[in-house]
Amino acid sequence: MRFNVVALMAASAIVVAACGGGESKTESAPSAGAAAPEAAAPATGATASGAPITGKTIEVQMLGDAKGYRFEPSQITAKAGDGIKFIVVGPGGPHNVAFDPAKIPAGAAAQINANLGPDKMADLSSTLKTAPGEFILLSLGGFPAGEYDFNCTPHLAMGMKGVLKIEP
Repeated sequence: MRFNVVALMAASAIVVAACGGGESKTESAPSAGAAAPEAAAPATGATASGAPITGKTIEVQMLGDAKGYRFEPSQITAKAGDGIKFIVVGPGGPHNVAFDPAKIPAGAAAQINANLGPDKMADLSSTLKTAPGEFILLSLGGFPAGEYDFNCTPHLAMGMKGVLKIEP
């Protein structure tokens, strides 16, 4: 028993050292998800990636609660140039926004990746956000008209998905 406690303490010390040690990073600019929701780019401004938002900004809540995991609203109609602010609400994270490559208009993948900017984690996918108030600000600038299926990768099996329709 005593050996198990000592081994557990040693393993914990290694994990803490690995997570907290090392060189410190200098940040050139705060990430979009680190700021308070009020600090989001204005509707006529630009996202952290520099893609312009020239129209309205639509807020979409990312939720995980007793009603299930979901985006509210899950059906979005917008125009190229609008923006979407995906906001973590309450517990239930981590959440992200990922687009299904088989269910987006031809030629849209490069624009999605470019507009995700520093929030891009993988192809057609944003970083994970965990804390209430964190958000992903996505410009729809340059998006071709059509339908875009999106989801939350960690909660896709639980039905956390939506559809974005870009009107011409």
